[in-house]
Amino acid sequence: MPLYSMMNLRGSRHPSISYRPIRPSDLELLVKLHGDLFPIRYEIEFFHNVVHGRDIVSWGAVDRSRPNDENDELIGFVTARIIMAKESEIEDMLRFDRSRSDQSLVYILTLGVVESYRNFGIATSLIREVIKYASDMPTCRAVYLHVISYNNSAIHLYQKMSFLCVRRLHAFYYIDGQHYDAYLFIYYVNGGRSPCSPLELVTLLMTYMRRGLKLVFSRACKSGEKNGPKRVRYRDKGSLLPMTQSKRSIAIEGPESDHV
Repeated sequence: MPLYSMMNLRGSRHPSISYRPIRPSDLELLVKLHGDLFPIRYEIEFFHNVVHGRDIVSWGAVDRSRPNDENDELIGFVTARIIMAKESEIEDMLRFDRSRSDQSLVYILTLGVVESYRNFGIATSLIREVIKYASDMPTCRAVYLHVISYNNSAIHLYQKMSFLCVRRLHAFYYIDGQHYDAYLFIYYVNGGRSPCSPLELVTLLMTYMRRGLKLVFSRACKSGEKNGPKRVRYRDKGSLLPMTQSKRSIAIEGPESDHV
């Protein structure tokens, strides 16, 4: 068990947290932290891409108040990738100039904080680093991510930071032989926004609700004609928003991505 998992920080001191880019010397610890925090295993190529900055941007959190040989070790991290808006799964959730090919998004891949360092605002600060990075890119229109449906702490964190939950994706994750839903969260930057105004969004939701109720009523009537009166039970199919679903199959060997 690593030293940081056994430290009682609240009983001893307040950490002095600073943030820096993740670098090649962090490779071994970064792999270990992902293994400790997440219910999935990432390919080693992913970690090499992170530490060498190959199409992935990243930030690490370190505690400068730790002993000298440990004060530059990662105790938190966030990784993200730049994606072209036209190639993303959330293209239909953005209002942007489609005639421009340079419109981009930032997708958060992983976010994690060592357990003994949680509730110090480290995850919030790491997310702010990503938002600032995205905001400083004139062509970027949003930051987005996925959160597994049972990760209530991550869901609360993103809601608190004004991310918008725009979709529920059914069976998005496949972990250890079991499917899990995911929520899609978006934070708009640089004038990026939903293609729907608030009134349009409410209208869209009402339209989907009406369609769902009509479908249930129609099936109930048909069932009643064939089999006589029956009690009809309506099962919610999930999000009422338009959905483009991409399922993920993940192999398990053993999060907390902010998403997973």
